[in-house]
Amino acid sequence: MRRFEREKKLINPLIFSAATWGARVLVTIVICLLAAGASIADGKKHKLSKDLDAQKGGSKGLTVDVIVQFNQAPTDAQHSKVEGKGGLLRKKLDVIKGAHYSVPVESLPGLADDPDVAYISPNRPLSGTSTSTLDFTPESVNAQVAWQQWRLDGTGVGVAVIDSGVTAVGDLYWWIPSNQTYGSRVVYSQSFVPGTTDTSDQYGHGTHVAGIIAGAGWFSTGSNFTHTFKGIAPNANIINLRVLDQNGAGTDSSVIAAIQTAISLKSTYNIRVINLSLGRQVYESYTLDPLCQAVEAAWNAGIVVVVAAGNQGRNDSAGTEGYGTIAVPGNDPYAITVGAMKTAGTPTRSDDTIASYSSKGPTAYDYVVKPDIVAPGNQVISTLAPNAPLLGSPTDVFLSEYSNSTTTSTSSGGNTKNNKKNSTSSPYTAALNAISTSYMRLSGTSMATPVVSGAAVLLFQQNPNLTPDQVKARLMKTASKNFPAYSAVTDPATGITYTDYYDIFTIGAGYLDIAAALSSNDLADASAVSPAAVFDPSTQSAYLVTGQGVVWGDSSAWATSLVWGTNVFVNGTAVLWGSSVCWGTSSSDGFSVVWGTGVVWGDTSNQATSTALSILVGGEK
Repeated sequence: MRRFEREKKLINPLIFSAATWGARVLVTIVICLLAAGASIADGKKHKLSKDLDAQKGGSKGLTVDVIVQFNQAPTDAQHSKVEGKGGLLRKKLDVIKGAHYSVPVESLPGLADDPDVAYISPNRPLSGTSTSTLDFTPESVNAQVAWQQWRLDGTGVGVAVIDSGVTAVGDLYWWIPSNQTYGSRVVYSQSFVPGTTDTSDQYGHGTHVAGIIAGAGWFSTGSNFTHTFKGIAPNANIINLRVLDQNGAGTDSSVIAAIQTAISLKSTYNIRVINLSLGRQVYESYTLDPLCQAVEAAWNAGIVVVVAAGNQGRNDSAGTEGYGTIAVPGNDPYAITVGAMKTAGTPTRSDDTIASYSSKGPTAYDYVVKPDIVAPGNQVISTLAPNAPLLGSPTDVFLSEYSNSTTTSTSSGGNTKNNKKNSTSSPYTAALNAISTSYMRLSGTSMATPVVSGAAVLLFQQNPNLTPDQVKARLMKTASKNFPAYSAVTDPATGITYTDYYDIFTIGAGYLDIAAALSSNDLADASAVSPAAVFDPSTQSAYLVTGQGVVWGDSSAWATSLVWGTNVFVNGTAVLWGSSVCWGTSSSDGFSVVWGTGVVWGDTSNQATSTALSILVGGEK
């Protein structure tokens, strides 16, 4: 059996560990400033802000946090009128003649018609010049549209998280405030780690992944908080299948056994998605690899399998500049393979770029076009497993990053290990230095993968009759194709600059867009296996080959130019790569390696600046 080792060695003939490989980077901080403002036009006033106006036709029963400004400082009479429309007073804001309320979306037009009301706007997130990176993963993939417009939150859908275990922290609970009932949404747990039945997360990776999928944000919600860290499908159920030990190590057999169990439990827990934020080097064709075969068995059983691409995008050991480094089982054409984007610490998508460590296709041996899609994965803030080894700088999240109170309690399980900052005589300084016991930040394609898993959950909740192929095809077709031609980042620790080109082997079909996927009615009527790239030595170019019996092709609905966009093809042809396509400064030897033996990872001889742990805990600026 192959041995899954901790990622202290990048290239080991028997390696399999959480998909967090990459080059060492110095942790740097992106400063984010959001400015929220409102203007009231002369003449007849439009009292709803534009972003609220877009929500007022939302589903009945949906609530939204708003700030209502009145013509005069509101009294109990005004508060009562808002409450009469289903609103809840959160905080009085007399200094602006207003108040913070949670109100049903359907009550917005009625509130705007109130002659006492001057203007209504969302309670928008904001940050000053705090030296931190706020996480805007859900906003970057338009998850809030699913929550607010479609009222989708993953209810009733199960996700098998095959990882280092999941600790049932508070954000993974369901809660009904009206009667104060609650319970864990980690509905099943089993260990496949030899020698132990303990299913809790002794490493810290699996709980973080589960939070990205299904964290409810309870411990960052309320008037004392300036930012809420929610998962993509915040009410989904988690099936915890532990395969990695306290060092993040496991074996092929453990993962295969876990996949088998997920298939057997599919009907019991409505498991529609398997999340595999792990991987290892490719050693043979996916048609032979046992782990890939297990993935295909799950797919054939009607379960979407979402897999990390790997973090070898900086690996130039074979002169390929990171091309050809997709990990197993992300090399399987049935799986949805995910690369990592950086959100730049803002909720907008326009400034997002690819993480240079995100592995690139084509796959070794089979030349499958991968990744299939990209999603936020850099410095993602999610749930923390108490006392896990991954805790500590730079994974720490400070209370000052998401709380405006010096007395806020955010404990989610008694993380005593991470309470290591000493308080000072100043309450303000103590609050700034306090470390969250609920959240931590990690980076890698391991973190991008559960974002796509959460998106798949929302699609299944919207339409339970979808097949895995239909989910994959729709996510790919509706992904955003808007990218720069290239982006570059310099590693401050080494001074090395990494340049990424937004070709099909770097970003696949594009950047996940949940709102677009939910709005689409397209249903694939054939297989959505990822296509292959074929190299023609006579023209020194690579071509996209979709094969027979697949949905991709010349049909108007699923034309390759619609699914992958036009920018990844050369002048409207099927050419993907060659003398006229960006290949960076890679050597001709590197080019021949990708399209020759299929073995591109080389050895560790020139990887002195690379460790898996540095990407996992540090990420990239």
